[in-house]
Amino acid sequence: MTQPIQAAEFTSDLGSAPQCEQHCPIHLDQIRQLQPEMLPLERAQQMAEFFGTLADPTRLRLLSVLATQELCVCDLATALKMSESAVSHQLRVLRSQRLVKYRKEGRNVHYSLADSHVINLYREVAEHLDETDS
Repeated sequence: MTQPIQAAEFTSDLGSAPQCEQHCPIHLDQIRQLQPEMLPLERAQQMAEFFGTLADPTRLRLLSVLATQELCVCDLATALKMSESAVSHQLRVLRSQRLVKYRKEGRNVHYSLADSHVINLYREVAEHLDETDS
């Protein structure tokens, strides 16, 4: 849980508003209003791990293919020009963050994106990057 900001944590001249090290005024009322909205540290850590999972080009390439259709490991390996073992390892990481799901059909395992949130996240980032390139 976030600790409340105390005025004593900042430097201040006698009778003046608290200031930061660069001597700009600190707006404690605004900061106190923001604190309930601030992401708790534990949740920030979870989100950092989630985004860390997405910070790998191979995993993003897997998501890009799976955003189009469900595929088995051997098809994914062929599409990415990787070994099935390497693809399986990356899929395991994506599964651990609930980004992909799988279903078995006999000996084959087919993967797809876990849900619409993952598809939307992928598409929103892609659109954002397309906007900044223009």
